[in-house]
Amino acid sequence: MTANEIEQYLSELNDELALKDIKGELSLFGGSVMVLAFKARIATKDIDAIFFPSSEIRAAAARIADRHGLNRDWLNDGVKGYVVEHSETVLFHLSNLTVFIPEADYLLAMKALAARADTEDESDVITLIEALEVTSADEVFLIIERYYPKRQIPPRTQYFIEGLFEQ
Repeated sequence: MTANEIEQYLSELNDELALKDIKGELSLFGGSVMVLAFKARIATKDIDAIFFPSSEIRAAAARIADRHGLNRDWLNDGVKGYVVEHSETVLFHLSNLTVFIPEADYLLAMKALAARADTEDESDVITLIEALEVTSADEVFLIIERYYPKRQIPPRTQYFIEGLFEQ
């Protein structure tokens, strides 16, 4: 999904909520933030988010999926198991839907911990490091440790981050 498509689908989600006079909130994570807020990539395959009220938003998202031939999980909350307390800012506010994004340092911590092979994680982490003007692996680890205990940082993340600064 491109930025325009994401914005269109979220606007339609707002419209679906308005039809039922429901106010919703949606916190974006992952690729959709990289596309919309950082303009770091052209597209993402889905929207990782936490949303409320969840059952109503899930039902509205299903109607949008049917309307546009999208996968039923185009809007999913699979990320909720990885989210810890963090600061957010409003990306945009529609009549019935407010969309939030995490601060860049939190997104960097999440992306660095994930550090999945064969994904956009490396380029996303580099984009976030540049946006935050981070100059060393140690600074990245300090950011991660603001949100996640040091014992949760897997060796692959350590090697990944150190490797970025060795280049």
